[in-house]
Amino acid sequence: MNEKLIKAYLPMSETGFYILLSLNEPRHGYGIILHVKDLTGGRINLGAGTIYGTLTKFEKDSLIEPSGEEDRRKLYRITEKGKWLLEQEMRRIDEMYVNGHEVLGGCNHDKDI
Repeated sequence: MNEKLIKAYLPMSETGFYILLSLNEPRHGYGIILHVKDLTGGRINLGAGTIYGTLTKFEKDSLIEPSGEEDRRKLYRITEKGKWLLEQEMRRIDEMYVNGHEVLGGCNHDKDI
């Protein structure tokens, strides 16, 4: 099961990563758009098609699950499987960060990570 998820999702797209990360607390699609925009300082502005297509795929693969409604909007939250996948992606990104700094110089593992 985990190998299938790794093959399907890693490396994760930046938008997928931020959508999944945003569901650490229940949010609806528009809430995710606002959260990601705020989290990235406006660098990433997700479109509705991206959000709802990704949510459908994540829900189908049990990375997220419905968690109620707010103002007639469906709320989602991350599942344990989704958290596991997010942690795998963060490890991959951390490894790239460390390797990049080791090669280019200036990396202090304890301070930088």
